Formats: sequence, C-alpha cells, structure tokens
Amino acid sequence: MKNNSFAGDDNITLLAKGVVLKGEIHVEGTVRIDGCLDGEIQTKGQVIIGEDGLVQGTITAGSVISSGRIKAKVTAIERVQLMKKATLIGEVLTPMLIIEEGAKLQGTTDMGVTAWPDELQKLPGSVHDLSAHRAKQVVVLDKESSGETHR
Repeated sequence: MKNNSFAGDDNITLLAKGVVLKGEIHVEGTVRIDGCLDGEIQTKGQVIIGEDGLVQGTITAGSVISSGRIKAKVTAIERVQLMKKATLIGEVLTPMLIIEEGAKLQGTTDMGVTAWPDELQKLPGSVHDLSAHRAKQVVVLDKESSGETHR
C-alpha cells in the first residue's frame, strides 16, 4: 500500500477520484487532487496531485508534488516535484524544480535567477578580446645556418 503521509498536517482537503470540480480551492493546509479540477488552487501548504489527478487552471502553493496531469500556471514558494508519471504543460515559477526520469514538462520555467552568482569567474572582456590571448608566432634564429630564418 502507498504511503499517503502528509507530514503531520491535520488540515487536508481531498478531491477524490471520479470527482469533477469547476471552481476555486483556497485553504491553509494540504490539498490532494485525485479527481479533476478546472480552476484555481491556493494554499500555503502542499498540493499533491495523484496519478489519476488532473488540474487545469492555476496552482499557487508552498510546494507541489505531482504524479498526475497539470495544465496550469504553477507557482510554488519552496519547490515543484514531478514524479515519474507526471505531465505538466504550462508555466512553472519556483526556486527548486525536481523532475524524475519519465516525467514530462512542456512550457516555461522561472527559478528566479536574474544574474550569474558572484563567485563564478567571468571571462575577461568580450569574445573579440580573446584573440589577444592567442599564442604568438615565434621566430627561431639558427645561428649555424647561412642566415635563414626557421619558423
């Protein structure tokens, strides 16, 4: 049997398999979707989408873990995790994206990176400046030969 632990969260909202809901879910705790939601989920907690789950619309949560299908804009404060059977089509905004082998993602991602970290070395100047660092041709003069220059 699968472990359906919700990390001790007592506030769980469940959309069971076979249930179709058009609308909005706004809660504080965990939301588990095993049915079909056409609309919006908003929670500070976790959104868990089971293998039979389908969400179309918008998901805003602390974290999202999916084994099901998502066609939505997904915003997660902590992370988005796509399990091996998951499919996500849409936009993902999160600082951490975990994609298991077999999961599918089509869309755009934004992990909040706006610049290179300061500790990475930058290349000096532009690409055109790199020619100045190329090895120079060296002329070797052979004193014993009759004044010929060898290269």
